[in-house]
Amino acid sequence: METIKQIFRIGHGPSSSHTMGPRRAAEQFLNRYPQAARYDVTLYGSLAATGKGHMTDVAILETLTPVAPTEIIWKPEIVLPFHPNGMKFEGYDKDGKLLDSYTVFSIGGGTLANEEFNEQKSVSIYPERHIIDIMHRLHEEDATYWEYVEHYEGVEIWDYLAEIWQVMQEAIHAGLQAEGVLPGGLGLRRKASLYKIKAEGYGSASIKNRGLVYAYALAVSEHNASGGRVVTAPTCGSCGIVPAVLYHLKTSREFPEKSILRALATAGLFANVVRTNASISGAEVGCQGEVGVACAMGAAAASQLFGGSNLQIEYSAEMALEHHLGLTCDPVCGLVQIPCIERNAFAAARALDANTYGTFSDGRHRVSFDQVVEVMRKTGHDLPSLYRETSTGGLATAYASPRKPPRPW
Repeated sequence: METIKQIFRIGHGPSSSHTMGPRRAAEQFLNRYPQAARYDVTLYGSLAATGKGHMTDVAILETLTPVAPTEIIWKPEIVLPFHPNGMKFEGYDKDGKLLDSYTVFSIGGGTLANEEFNEQKSVSIYPERHIIDIMHRLHEEDATYWEYVEHYEGVEIWDYLAEIWQVMQEAIHAGLQAEGVLPGGLGLRRKASLYKIKAEGYGSASIKNRGLVYAYALAVSEHNASGGRVVTAPTCGSCGIVPAVLYHLKTSREFPEKSILRALATAGLFANVVRTNASISGAEVGCQGEVGVACAMGAAAASQLFGGSNLQIEYSAEMALEHHLGLTCDPVCGLVQIPCIERNAFAAARALDANTYGTFSDGRHRVSFDQVVEVMRKTGHDLPSLYRETSTGGLATAYASPRKPPRPW
């Protein structure tokens, strides 16, 4: 299993698979053929179906057009066998002769792969790839998840996670300060700042805390939707959940930064197991692989902060993922806004609920986290492509026109 650094990547939204990944692919091709007089880029499958809403074309054009004219070719009806998020780069000389072509796939979380390489399978540093095997190891050594991460990543992982945590907090602050309508044509207004104001006005601590969690998740998700700088956790589409959980616990419970970073390490470990054995790509397994996994990350992190045992942490993460099984990825107009932003807010609250439920238990339960990951993988592959980030089913078709939404009043 590879480094958890692949789970936490810093970049600009709105999508890790549809924005960050294609931008990185364009940079790779540009480095190989900077002398090209023209570039053609063909987008396939999910990248083509929702690429305009996810600003895929913008990311590619911003990279290549300063060097040479670039044309984007959209082919949503063609799904290449390797992965739904396929793209082909072609470079031509001044006489129109093809210099070379490069077909690559954005497989989730901003990572790239094709038949010759896979960034998710670069250098394996963890000997175990399932939580059950890690738990047996920890039981034998009387160790914790974060100590396991430190052992294999090295102490330098804490500097990396400190930067990750800093960017997460910056995204919250930026989102809380922003107002107005989000870009993209849906006319969706930002809500984070208003939710924070309303939450702080409640006398009931439970309602106030829940409102603040919503506000923090909305802040990051809205910042992402506007192309702001965020951290994949594990993706851009689910980037508001882990920051909201950790920022709320930091500000309300005054957990020290060292504890927050250790919780991030544990969260990254659980997401890494999912990425290794299933997928975190909405185009491959639906939103259960994005919001569902992020909820599990938040639950594991919260459980650790509250002193949960290794069993309780695993149980909290298992519940958070299990109860997102089958969640579809059906972004309206291909934008990471509806239903994505609200899903982040609800999943952040659900992560804290999973922690509470797990804390009341002794950690023993029937269905393991690894079993849920395998079920998630199978469920995702059974989902029709309509519900895997193509905007051709679900809410994306029920809410077909942003100008004439169905209104019950």
